[in-house]
Amino acid sequence: MLKKIVILGPESTGKSNLCQQLADQYNTLWCPEYARKYLLKNGTNYNYDDLLHIAKGQLKLEDEYAQSLIGRLDSHSPGPLGSQPFPLFIDTNMYVMKVWCEFVFDKCHPYIMDQIAERKYDLYLLCNTDLPWVKDELREYPDAETRQKLFLIYKELLINQAVPWKEISGNYHERLQTAIRAVDKLMS
Repeated sequence: MLKKIVILGPESTGKSNLCQQLADQYNTLWCPEYARKYLLKNGTNYNYDDLLHIAKGQLKLEDEYAQSLIGRLDSHSPGPLGSQPFPLFIDTNMYVMKVWCEFVFDKCHPYIMDQIAERKYDLYLLCNTDLPWVKDELREYPDAETRQKLFLIYKELLINQAVPWKEISGNYHERLQTAIRAVDKLMS
């Protein structure tokens, strides 16, 4: 049985690093954020319609990783796939796309909202902004006030939905340990 675990939060909060560490910990795959690849190829001068394209690319990538993991499990396990839970870590999902659309353009594509309602996940790990912001060519919000505002938007989304979630904070080691405990609880 595949368990989908989403890591989300504002930019530069260690999401990709945490995904990689968790995938290594559980000997599984993690799905990267499609937006990075898209923006590196097409530039950072994006528009509202670009965010719809990014959302669709993220979902396609997530589905590819899920299918790859299911195929890997089927080829290595003697029993049915459903006999033991196995995690797929996902660096961002449609909640991130919703927040991005609304924060930048004050509106969200109906497709994204439909996908939020349709797709199911097993756990969310929300990365706090207590790591230092690291500049790169794609990041837009270095100021602590904007980062905290975005974090609180994500937190409000998670509070108001039925799927379990855990706030991830502290240094990189503390974050990993908190995440492992949350994943272990889900998998048991």
